Amino acid sequence: MISPTRITDWDDAYSNGAYIPGGDAYPQRWAAQAAAFRATLTAAGRADLDRPYGSGARERYDLFTPTGAARGTVVFVHGGYWMAFDKSSWSHLAAGALAHGWAVAMPGYTLCPDSRISGITRQIGQAVEAIAAHCPGPLRLTGHSAGGHLVSRMACTDAPLRPETAARITRVVSLSGLHDLRPLLATRMNATLRLDAAEAAAESPALRIPRPDLPVICWAGAEERPEFRRQNALLASVWQGLGAATAVVESPGRHHFDVIDALADPDSALIRTLLAD
Repeated sequence: MISPTRITDWDDAYSNGAYIPGGDAYPQRWAAQAAAFRATLTAAGRADLDRPYGSGARERYDLFTPTGAARGTVVFVHGGYWMAFDKSSWSHLAAGALAHGWAVAMPGYTLCPDSRISGITRQIGQAVEAIAAHCPGPLRLTGHSAGGHLVSRMACTDAPLRPETAARITRVVSLSGLHDLRPLLATRMNATLRLDAAEAAAESPALRIPRPDLPVICWAGAEERPEFRRQNALLASVWQGLGAATAVVESPGRHHFDVIDALADPDSALIRTLLAD
C-alpha cells in the first residue's frame, strides 16, 4: 500500500546549510575566492566594478571582460533567499565563461525587507537593460537559488524588459531556482520577505507564461533538499506544457552550495550548456 506524504515543517524543507557538512564555512570561502579573483582581473584591466544601473546603493553591477572582443555577455544573479549576500561574493564564478570569450556581468540588488521580491524583479530587469546597453551581442542569463528565480522571471512574457532587450537573451540556466513562491508563505523567513498570496503568485515563474522561443534549463544538484529538486523539475515541466523549450538536469554528487562551482570551470557540463550555440 502506498501512503501519501505531506510537508509539515516548511522551514526545514527550505533549510540548506543544516544538511550540508561544513555548510557554515561556505560564505567565507566564497568571499575569499571572489576577492582574489577580482584583484587578479583588476590588475589585468579586465574588471569594471560598481557600474550603476540605478540610483540605489545596491543598484550596481560588476563587469568582467575576456581577452579580446567578447562573444556576448553572461549575466549571473546571486542567491541568498532575496535577503542575504551581494554581488561581491561570487566574482570567481565568472572564470568559466571568461575562458570561452564571454564577458560576465554580476548585478546586485536591494535585499528584503528593504525591498519586496516584486521590486527586486524590477531591479534585475533594469540591470539587464543597462548591461545590454553597454555590452553588444547575445545575453545568457544564469542565477542561483533566489537568483535562479530572478533569471527565470526574465524569461516570462511579462518580464520588465523592452522587447528588443528580451530578444537578445538566447538562453537561461536557472540553478537550484525557486519557481513557485507560494510554499514560502508558510516559512518563518516570510517575516522578512513579506510575501502575500497575491505577490507570491504574481512572482512565481511557474505560474507565468514563458517566452516560447527561449531555451530554459533547470539545473540542480542531485544531493539537494527534496523541495529544491521538486522546484527545479516543476518549472521545466510546466513550461514545456506551455510550449517552451526546457530541460531538467540534476548534477551527480552536488548539493545546494557546491552546484555553482561548475561556473568557474571552463570544461564543466554546466558551462558547456550555458554557452551552447
